[in-house]
Amino acid sequence: MTTTDLTLFHHPRSRSAGVRVLLEALGADYRVEFVDMNGGQQREPGFLAVNPMGKLPTVRHGDVVVTEQVAIYIYLGDAFADAGLAPPVGDPVRGAYLRWIAFYGSAFEPAVIDRAMQRPALDRSTAPYGDYDIMLATLTDQLGRGDYILGERLSVADILWGTALRWTTGFGLVEATPVIQAYIDRVTAHPAFARAAELDAALLPAS
Repeated sequence: MTTTDLTLFHHPRSRSAGVRVLLEALGADYRVEFVDMNGGQQREPGFLAVNPMGKLPTVRHGDVVVTEQVAIYIYLGDAFADAGLAPPVGDPVRGAYLRWIAFYGSAFEPAVIDRAMQRPALDRSTAPYGDYDIMLATLTDQLGRGDYILGERLSVADILWGTALRWTTGFGLVEATPVIQAYIDRVTAHPAFARAAELDAALLPAS
């Protein structure tokens, strides 16, 4: 399998935007298959044959299809290990790396969505994230310990979190505290963000 076998099913105004940033940061050779979400292409048989959930992001690497945002970030970091953005198995920080990527999908996003939708608070024993304030304090405490989620080491996890926090603070779903904003600024200064934005700007007129 070569890197040219990699396809990102993509729309710039979806969660796949962060995956494109990641692919640029990894120096991956990939192609984009535009999914016209405004036209409902994600619900058409052609795309549903790839991802029956009809969701982005989705990647296909040779014969391997990977869906679910967290799984895609972990998979790509390992698939392009030479970029040095994913601690390998055996690295002392591998556990923390996996923890913080999983924390996004298991705690942060559900908590933010529940809060934004003004859903009644769940009992902490049944909520996957405990409660919103504890979830956010856990995250911001970690962000305050270094430049990046793992301290001084930029990783795939930062591409995920930098993208997510920029989006959620931009829409007022999460407060842009000094710690969070400083982290966003550091991560999004990576050249991959500018490259992905330029590529997406050229793609959007076709949507």
